Amino acid sequence: MTRWNTSHIPDQTGRSAVVTGANSGIGYVTARELARRGARVLLACRSESRGIAALDRLRSEVPTAEAEFRPLDLADLTSVRDFAAALDDFDGDRLDLLVNNAGVMALPYRTTADGFEMQFGTNHLGHFALTGLLLPKLLATPGARIVTVSSMLHLLADLDHDDLNSEHSYRRWIAYARSKSANLLFVHELSRRLAAAGSQVVAAAAHPGYAATNLATAGVRMEGRTSAERTVELVNRAIAQSPDGGALGTLCAATAPHMRPDSFIGPRSGLRGAPAQSLRAPWTRNHANGERLWTASEQLTEVHYDFSRRSMTL
Repeated sequence: MTRWNTSHIPDQTGRSAVVTGANSGIGYVTARELARRGARVLLACRSESRGIAALDRLRSEVPTAEAEFRPLDLADLTSVRDFAAALDDFDGDRLDLLVNNAGVMALPYRTTADGFEMQFGTNHLGHFALTGLLLPKLLATPGARIVTVSSMLHLLADLDHDDLNSEHSYRRWIAYARSKSANLLFVHELSRRLAAAGSQVVAAAAHPGYAATNLATAGVRMEGRTSAERTVELVNRAIAQSPDGGALGTLCAATAPHMRPDSFIGPRSGLRGAPAQSLRAPWTRNHANGERLWTASEQLTEVHYDFSRRSMTL
């Protein structure tokens, strides 16, 4: 793959996109650059105030943008269902692109509104439910894609399929790594099921490398650990790339022609730089565990995927 950058994004006019967590960081950059190239973009964010502020900022940076905000809390399955149910007036029966970007990182132990461990519940289960609920629109749209944002930190830990919600043991960074492994395993299994259904929808994954966003400081800020927060901020300034750089992998996976299903796109070096195919752990391509996670996810979310409505080449 050549050194890809935003100038390579094809014209997105006529395409619609939902980007979760688009109020800041790589999610905001993703939404902005898609809108800059002509896509109609929906910013799906938990905080209404931050979502509206991001929308105002996007419109000021891209005056021609066709964009809107709607509330979505991935840590609350009722919110996920309400968001999906109200989406018919966004672009009718079609949806060209779903970017599963929102996430939480290394939080102190807490649970979602539905009782799931927060990192697994938000990073994986919320997006699993959202994708399943929006699948009919995606299947009906020629050329549709689903891009799920994972992390190179997935390499730290495979899933514990007997303790998905960390009820027996909780270590914040291991829980985060497992949620990011779940993202990749989900993309792998989703790709297999789409192919088996004869669908042309492409499911791929991306990661930002090490990007300077507020994700890394959220956990220590919650606990009032100001010295740790300052340390993270110093490391960010010294090593991390900008959110603009971190979003390149997502944008490449979302728009580059001929993207292969189950790709994992991120910085060439692993930390920063132009996007390319990335290293991933073998457990994120394990068929049996993909099926096992899928079954558990359907049971936990009560969202069951229907692949019967195929997209057609027009």
